[in-house]
Amino acid sequence: MPKFNIAIDGPSGVGKSTIANILADHYHMIHLDTGAMYRCVAFYLIQNQVDIQNEQELQEALNCIDIHFDGDKVFLNNQDVSSQIRLNEISMAASKISALPLVRNKLVSLQQDIASQKGFILDGRDICTVVLPNAEVKIYMDASSKARAQRRYDEYISKGIDADYEVIFQDIVARDYQDSHREHSPLKVADDAVVIDTSDMTISEVVETIENIIEDIV
Repeated sequence: MPKFNIAIDGPSGVGKSTIANILADHYHMIHLDTGAMYRCVAFYLIQNQVDIQNEQELQEALNCIDIHFDGDKVFLNNQDVSSQIRLNEISMAASKISALPLVRNKLVSLQQDIASQKGFILDGRDICTVVLPNAEVKIYMDASSKARAQRRYDEYISKGIDADYEVIFQDIVARDYQDSHREHSPLKVADDAVVIDTSDMTISEVVETIENIIEDIV
């Protein structure tokens, strides 16, 4: 595996995971989907009706959570939750619980430990700024809220999931506000990250742009 890490930040629905998966295949790296990790925690807390305002109860719940990946499948305590954690309800809950210090400390520590071996691609909201501030390649993917809502709507329809564009659009706007205004590790552009506006770009165009950036840096 390459002896460098790639950090990708950006708002909800911009396509970070899709791009990270393609880059991981191209460079024979491992994509660590940090967003899926937060979604797993949110899913577990909702399923088990954990009171997130009760720190002891929350910590005990976190101690019971095991997350691992197998290809593009995500397992929570050995249960495949790949589809369940992608629902809008879980997306909004993940944004909320990701602001909790106990949750962030657990997952950030785990992510940093894994990535210390190099050869990883991590995507999320604060990878460039908090999780991997020393990553060799730092990218911030952006796109208009309308473009992101349309992409997510199209994705749901293609998978046979009932969807309403306006609801998705409003959820994305709300999540953008949550992510950028949270007290701990808010979504923002790292000073040394390369910003790419993907609103009018195809997936292949985004991949090519980032590959050119990588080649220039490493």
